[in-house]
Amino acid sequence: MAKDPRRPQALRRSRFTGAVVAAGLLLALTGCQEEDDRANGAEDGRSVVVAPGKPGEKARTLTPEQAAKEKPDDSPNAADHAYVQGMIEHHGQALTMSALAPQRASADGVKRLAERIAAAQKPEIGAMEKWLKLHPAPPAGSGGQGHDHGAMPGMATDQQLRELAEATGADFDRLFLKLMTAHHEGALKMAGEALTDGNNVAVEEMATEVVATQSAEIHRMRAMG
Repeated sequence: MAKDPRRPQALRRSRFTGAVVAAGLLLALTGCQEEDDRANGAEDGRSVVVAPGKPGEKARTLTPEQAAKEKPDDSPNAADHAYVQGMIEHHGQALTMSALAPQRASADGVKRLAERIAAAQKPEIGAMEKWLKLHPAPPAGSGGQGHDHGAMPGMATDQQLRELAEATGADFDRLFLKLMTAHHEGALKMAGEALTDGNNVAVEEMATEVVATQSAEIHRMRAMG
């Protein structure tokens, strides 16, 4: 059965169940209150971390070192890198298409939609580029997976982009909505794959934002078309 990328939390629920305790490490206590520290198992006055227990279980006190060991490993994997690298190019094409709207679209709704797309996706590209600087992709041939940008779902062909650039008025509006709807649907598929197969929390957050934003825009474009 096909997975629904619009329900990312359901897709990832099983993966993150084991991380609930570690993600809930909340409170760092100093040794300035000796009685409280002793009650929490920090008799030597060292800082401790209180880890809430699972339902029905008591909270635990951990040293910072223990807490660091229990933190889930969200090291980026091949799916994370493939998503970020692919989505930078995917967003880039959406910006190219949107840049045509101010001069070629006739409907104010199409022009406003193009403005919203550009306003959302420009900073998203910036965030993904920063992520890549922090987490460089493995060199080709070193075990990392390459990404076939031409096979990315929803990407318009060169011919379609030429037709859009030559269209004006109502013809532009119809073609823009058609191509951008397909483009957004492709982004949802890519985001769903990242949420299912990826491991990095930052990438999960970026993919979740794409799902939320572009799902809403798809509904808007279908209503306009």
